[in-house]
Amino acid sequence: MVAASLALVITQTDMNNMRSPFSASGDCESPRNGRPFFHFWRCFWLTFLVVSLPVAWYCYYVPSNRIAWAESYAVAQTQAIQSEKPVILYFTGKWCVPCRIMKRNVWADEQVMASVNSQFVPVAIDVDDPDDAAVMARYKVEGPPVTIITDSRGSVLRWRAGGIGKIEFLEFLAESNSS
Repeated sequence: MVAASLALVITQTDMNNMRSPFSASGDCESPRNGRPFFHFWRCFWLTFLVVSLPVAWYCYYVPSNRIAWAESYAVAQTQAIQSEKPVILYFTGKWCVPCRIMKRNVWADEQVMASVNSQFVPVAIDVDDPDDAAVMARYKVEGPPVTIITDSRGSVLRWRAGGIGKIEFLEFLAESNSS
């Protein structure tokens, strides 16, 4: 019993003589130089936050465009028959990242807007909308982004699945206009 008490007193004395790595403020200090141990990680995470917020905003930001989108596929078909212009069907979804990139880099471009508005009847088809399920089934579209150019009767002239850059998209429009 005495030996156990003596060991407890020695252990407590040794612990009191040791310098605690924790300061009164609760910060953990490095025993070597006295600077805050977490200073690096605080700076790292703050820098990460400052850099990642603009990147995240840019990824989800979609500027408005002045493309004369038809309200629905039926309206686009009617307009196409009346104007004898081909129809651009753009299958998209709110959650689709390549669709957002196309909306920002392609659809918001002045040259694309001018070409589409003058030569085509564009319609955006939401893949999550149950009203558009028949259109998706007709053209066998399984997921966005898909861009289809049809004649005024609905026959497919050109088809492109996946994201398209501005130059590729303009070539896609020019090829479909020639055929």
